[in-house]
Amino acid sequence: QVQLVESGGGLVQTGGSLRLSCAVSGLTFSSYAMAWFRQAPGKEREFVAAITWSGKYTPVADSVRGRFTISRDNTKNTVDLEMDSLKPDDTGTYYCAALRTYADYLLPTRPRDYGPWGQGTQVTVSS
Repeated sequence: QVQLVESGGGLVQTGGSLRLSCAVSGLTFSSYAMAWFRQAPGKEREFVAAITWSGKYTPVADSVRGRFTISRDNTKNTVDLEMDSLKPDDTGTYYCAALRTYADYLLPTRPRDYGPWGQGTQVTVSS
């Protein structure tokens, strides 16, 4: 049974930091690229960051570049998202997702290209 379980969300003030983690089981983790997406109320799910199976390529959305960092540990089957200098616009439910690929560059950024998905963790940034 494939499971992606996010953790680390919460309430933080503007300028604060959070570290999200996604624990993956039931699949060969090192065969998958991983990504983080987010969805604010009333808005579409949007790409945040991704990481290739090796960790070599890590595209991030323009809106979070320089503030968010994605990383993975293939020995622990986890992918993390370090979020610094948080803003109210970063508020939303954050989801991790997997994509089976050995590509080490040019990952997709559309939600429909990824699966399976976790259930999400809520991040709220107060002003």
